[in-house]
Amino acid sequence: MRVFVTVGATTPFDLLVEAVLSDSVRLALLEKGYDQLVVQVGPSERFHKLHEKRGDLTIQLWKLKPSLKNDLEVSDLVISHAGSGSILDALRLHKPLIAVPNPTLLHNHQRELAESLEQRGYLATSSVSDLACTISKFNPEKVLRFPEFDGSKFRLLLDEEMGFET
Repeated sequence: MRVFVTVGATTPFDLLVEAVLSDSVRLALLEKGYDQLVVQVGPSERFHKLHEKRGDLTIQLWKLKPSLKNDLEVSDLVISHAGSGSILDALRLHKPLIAVPNPTLLHNHQRELAESLEQRGYLATSSVSDLACTISKFNPEKVLRFPEFDGSKFRLLLDEEMGFET
């Protein structure tokens, strides 16, 4: 089974990369049956392209790609920074998701989004330090299916704001 980790494309999140490469997270993943770990490290200066095997876990690191869609589609679990784009990409593909807010960002807006979606049952959240424990306790079957996109709701809201009759 395959785990895909994304830190996003704009801001380094080396703490998350360090965490997913730690022995405690590696063991938690192996205990859950995962044997592949693919990590998009983004604009990190510390982490670079890598492909290696650590015990029974194959690990692949790379910086950026034009699209993450294929990596998301073939993954059994997604661990992501809590950026809105990354979260929505994973949820719209109905992938089990653990969102890890980046605590170094201003006003910790990622935490607010992740916690709100967790309260609604769509994902799990974790701090970097609790990631191994979160993986161990995470049950993808208990996550609710994210609703399909309905653009008409936005149109109706916009029409109402603009004073158009509906």
